[in-house]
Parts: sequence; C-alpha cells; structure tokens
Amino acid sequence: MKLGYFDFNPDYSIRPDDLARACEERGYDSLWLGEHINIPVSRRTPYPLGGKLPKYYSHMRDPFISLMAAGAATKSLKLATGICLMIERDPITTAKEVATLDSLTNGRVIFGIGGGWNAEEMENHGTRFDRRWKVLRERVLAMKTIWTEDEPSFHGEFVNFDRLWSYPKPVQKPHPPIIMGSVKAQGLQRIVDYCDGWCPADMAIEDFRVVMAELQERCKKAGRDPRSISISIFAGGDPEESKLHLYRELGVERVVLGVGRADVDVKEKVLPFLDRYAKLIPKLI
Repeated sequence: MKLGYFDFNPDYSIRPDDLARACEERGYDSLWLGEHINIPVSRRTPYPLGGKLPKYYSHMRDPFISLMAAGAATKSLKLATGICLMIERDPITTAKEVATLDSLTNGRVIFGIGGGWNAEEMENHGTRFDRRWKVLRERVLAMKTIWTEDEPSFHGEFVNFDRLWSYPKPVQKPHPPIIMGSVKAQGLQRIVDYCDGWCPADMAIEDFRVVMAELQERCKKAGRDPRSISISIFAGGDPEESKLHLYRELGVERVVLGVGRADVDVKEKVLPFLDRYAKLIPKLI
C-alpha cells in the first residue's frame, strides 16, 4: 500500500513545488491538491463540519498550475487533484489542461473529481446544486471523448460541441485515471459507470467492509471487473499505524494523509508530519 499527501494549497502556506520535493524525497507516491475556484461571502450553505468556514478555503491556489510547479520539481511523484470541481469548469478547457499536465509530466496525473458541497459556489458557475451529479457525469464523459478521439464531438444536455481538434492527448492511455473523491458511499454506481477509482473520506473499518462488498457486487452486475477500480482513502488527522495496516489488508491501494485541519495554517507543521509517516512507508509496501 502507498501513502499520498493531501494539501489545501493556500497561498500563504508551503509552496507546491517545495511540498512536492519533500513528498518525493520521503517516499510518498502522490501529492493531492484541493480546489475551490471561489468562495461566496454568503454562508447560506453551512460548512459541513460545523462552525466558521476556515480561512484556507478562500485562499486555495489553482490546482493545475500548482501541480505543474510540483511536476517540474519532481521526477516520479503522482500529481492529483483532490478534488477537481468539474461542476464549475468548462470541459473542453479542462480536458486541455489535464492532457497538457499529463504530457509535460510524462504521464503522472491522477484526475480526482467530486460533486462539491457549496451551493452558492457552483451557482456562480451556472450549476444548480440539485443537478450537480448529472452535470459532472456529462462533463467527464465529454472529456473522455476529447482525450481518446482525433475528432471528438459530444451532444448532451449540458455539453454540446461538434467535431473539434484538441491536442496534446494524455500520455496515459486511454486517459489519466479518474478517481471519485467523495465523503460517503451513496454514489457507488457513479464510480462503476464512469470512474477508474474511488477515494472516499476516512470511515469506520466495519462500514468500509460492507461498502467494498457492495461496490464489488455493483461491478459484477455491470459486467465490470472489480479489480479495475482502484481504492484509495482520504485519512485526515493522525491515523494510527494499526489502522493503516487494516486498510492494506482490505485491499486499499493508497491512503492519502493530511495534517489536521487545525494545523493547515501552520506550514511549519507540514514537514514534521511528512517525516513521521514516512517512517511507516517501508512497512506498508
């Protein structure tokens, strides 16, 4: 099992190129950067974890530009969006960005996607909260077409374009892995239908066993090999070593760690955190 690292990537914290070098030097397999393109001042949508919305949500750097900086500073580190809010993005433009990043970094992109939780934020980009999953699905399918066809076209409810040219194509074939980053297991069918992997938020091991069984059953019903879906987990805070070993036994490919939310604003705590868990990497392989 591999360890990755997640960072909110605020503009006042550690630089993404410095963070990427630190991750690669310590043996982490991937760097995951979050995205919030804008944060409305309105608090109509409450913060899911309760209380005041933390400052770093409104200070996130762009993930793709940051990942290019990270890619230029490293050789083998995987570069992941954790997660990209495709409900707020043009699929033609984003397909170009992902393909360019994958091309310039020799096939190191992991395309993490999600539906988002802030209704006002996505409304600023023309997406209604109750339609976000339909929009996400269609935009992802359109991007797959752009990545895999020489003269792609797409005609759907939310995305429409006639034949076009879009290069470069991604180095990874047929395209970079599309990983659904989600909090709960309610969207398992979405993963089966149009994703290559799942990276849920940390959950109880007992629940995870049940969910894994359901995911495998859905794959079988769809005629899909369950082994074609990679499983990662976002594990915030400070998970015990025993918990990491349990995830490995359950077939989890990667655990994505991140400093506790109280420490996100303290960049001096990032490197000691990376050092602490780097010691476990040889035990988890």
